[in-house]
Amino acid sequence: MIWCLIALVLALDLKATTAETFIVGDGIEWDIPPLGSIAYRTWARSKDFELGDTIVFNWTGTHDVAEVTRENYDSCTGTDAIDLRQTSPANFTLTTNSTRYFICTISNHCDLGQKVTINMGDQWSSASSLAVGALSAVLSTIAISFLTFF
Repeated sequence: MIWCLIALVLALDLKATTAETFIVGDGIEWDIPPLGSIAYRTWARSKDFELGDTIVFNWTGTHDVAEVTRENYDSCTGTDAIDLRQTSPANFTLTTNSTRYFICTISNHCDLGQKVTINMGDQWSSASSLAVGALSAVLSTIAISFLTFF
């Protein structure tokens, strides 16, 4: 019985702390998408981004990636970028529970759809992460108390 409880605690801890790496756009990577911005929008919506995950922008040719504000994302303006990377691969670790905006600042690439929004802080995923963490802490305490008692 106690080993089942310990295994459950370990499994929950691993689930709560496992970071993933996502290649932006998967097969199309970071390029002017053939169907416009729908390609990156669809890609991002199919992912479940969590704190600690890394998103990787890979490209060949003339591109860059800039993290920008929502206003600059909407207007495809790369001036005053929060962060500008000009060499591939460009890695960004998701360290805050907020929405992040990325564009290519080269020529009209952003207007042609080379932009992506990474949504963090979804109510359900935040609540479930907190619940997993809380449950894990409670089960760890019970397991330690049980082992100490016997």
